[in-house]
Amino acid sequence: MEPAVSLAVCALLFLLWIRVKGLEFVLIHQRWVFVCLFLLPLSLIFDIYYYVRAWVVFKLSSAPRLHEQRVRDIQKQVREWKEQGSKTFMCTGRPGWLTVSLRVGKYKKTHKNIMINLMDILEVDTKKQIVRVEPLVTMGQVTALLTSIGWTLPVLPELDDLTVGGLIMGTGIESSSHKYGLFQHICTAYELVLADGSFVRCTPSENSDLFYAVPWSCGTLGFLVAAEIRIIPAKKYVKLRFEPVRGLEEICERFKHVSQQQESHFVEGLLYSLDEAVIMTGVMTDEVEPSKLNSIGNYYKPWFFKHVENYLKTNREGLEYIPLRHYYHRHTRSIFWELQDIIPFGNNPIFRYLFGWMVPPKISLLKLTQGETLRKLYEQHHVVQDMLVPMKCLMQALHTFHNDIHVYPIWLCPFILPSQPGLVHPKGDETELYVDIGAYGEPRVKHFEARSCMRQLEKFVRSVHGFQMLYADCYMNREEFWEMFDGSLYHKLREQLNCQDAFPEVYDKICKAARH
Repeated sequence: MEPAVSLAVCALLFLLWIRVKGLEFVLIHQRWVFVCLFLLPLSLIFDIYYYVRAWVVFKLSSAPRLHEQRVRDIQKQVREWKEQGSKTFMCTGRPGWLTVSLRVGKYKKTHKNIMINLMDILEVDTKKQIVRVEPLVTMGQVTALLTSIGWTLPVLPELDDLTVGGLIMGTGIESSSHKYGLFQHICTAYELVLADGSFVRCTPSENSDLFYAVPWSCGTLGFLVAAEIRIIPAKKYVKLRFEPVRGLEEICERFKHVSQQQESHFVEGLLYSLDEAVIMTGVMTDEVEPSKLNSIGNYYKPWFFKHVENYLKTNREGLEYIPLRHYYHRHTRSIFWELQDIIPFGNNPIFRYLFGWMVPPKISLLKLTQGETLRKLYEQHHVVQDMLVPMKCLMQALHTFHNDIHVYPIWLCPFILPSQPGLVHPKGDETELYVDIGAYGEPRVKHFEARSCMRQLEKFVRSVHGFQMLYADCYMNREEFWEMFDGSLYHKLREQLNCQDAFPEVYDKICKAARH
C-alpha cells in the first residue's frame, strides 16, 4: 500500500509543479528526461551506422560504379513524373525531419517525392585538389576521410550532420570564410538532373549561368546529384589565440581588423553581451607546445563556448593548440549553445564524464519527436537565425539584434562575398567583407512576439543589403524576399529550364506557409 501512496503523492506533486510552472515551461525546459533516456542512445546508434557504412563503401570503391546507376534511376523517376502528366511539383524524397534545419516542410506530403539515395564520397584527386561527392555526404564524413589523408576543405561548416547538398542549395560558412567565402565559393562543378530528366554538368565556364544560380536555390532548378569541391593540404593542429575585448566600438573595430588579416586561417567571435566578446584567430600548424594542447572535442571536455567564456571572466588572453578535426567541430557537441536549453546540466563535469560520449542528440531526431505543440512553442519562445550583413554595418546590426531579440551568446563569423551572378552578391561590383551574425536561443527582450520582432530584424537586414539564411524562419512577403535577393538570373533560368511546372519557386518553399 505504501508504494502506491508514494506514487500517488509523486504524481500529485508533479501535476502541482506543472500547474505552478505551466505546461509550456515544462515542455520546453524539462525535455531533457526524454532526450537523455531515449534520443541520446538512438543518436549514437545512427552515428555508428553511418560512419561504418561510409568507410566500407569508400574502401571497397563501390560508390563510383553505383553512382551512375543511381543517377539513371533519378532520371527515370523524373521522366515517369512527366509521362504521368506533371500533376504536382517535385521535391526530394528525403523526409523533412532528417534535415538539420528546424523546419519540417509540409510540401513533402503534397509534392512528387523523387528518391535520391546519394550519400557517398566518390573520388579524392589530390593532384587536381578536388573531392567529388554526392549530395547527402555529411561534413562528419568529409572530415573523417580527408584529415586522415592530410587534406581538408577550405570551408568546412561546423555541424557533423550538415550535407553537401544542403550547403550548396542553401548555404554554408565557417571561420575560414574570411579567406575563401561561403561554401558555394569553394565548389568548382555541379552535376544536376533537370526538370525534363536530362543530366547536366555546370562549372564557371560550362553552363555558367546555371552554376551561379544553383546556390541558395533550395532545389528549385534541378536535383543535385554530385559536386566537385576544392581541397587544400591540412595540418594536424590549429594554433588558436583567445582575446577578450570589451566595449562595443572596440569589439567591432578589432573584429574587422583581424577579419582582414589573410595570414589567419580562422577568425571567429563570440559575443556574450552587447559590450563583451572573445575574438579568436587561428592558424593551421604541425608544431605543438604539449603544455598548451587542448583536445576540446573529447567528450568529457567543457563545451567550447563555455571554455571560451572563461577567458572573458578571467580577463586574460590565451593560446591553445587544438587538433584540427576537434577545431572544425568545436561547437558540435553543444549544438553551438542550443543544448543548454535542452539539457540544462549538460556541461556539468559529472554528466560530461558519465554520459558526454553520447552527446549531442541528433537534430533530426529532436525534430521527429518534438510534436506540433512543442514546435509552436519553440517558434514563439526560441530564435534560430543567421543574418549576413556587411562588416561596415556590424555595430548597427548588433544594436538591432540586442533591441529586437536580445539573445546571447551571438556568433560572429566574417566572410568574403565575391561580386558574382546569382541570388546573393554585394551591392556594388567589388568583393565585400560581410559577417554572419548567428543568434540561437531564448529571446530575453520583453514581450517578445516572433512575427513582429523578426520582421523588424529582416527589415533592417534588407536596408543594409544583407541576407537571411534560408534554413531559418522567414517572415517576409514575396515582394520583400525578392528585394533582399537578386532573382534576375534565377527567374531567367526557371523559364529556360521549364521549372515553373516542375519545382516551386524558392520563396514558396521556404516561407512560413510552406514550411510547417
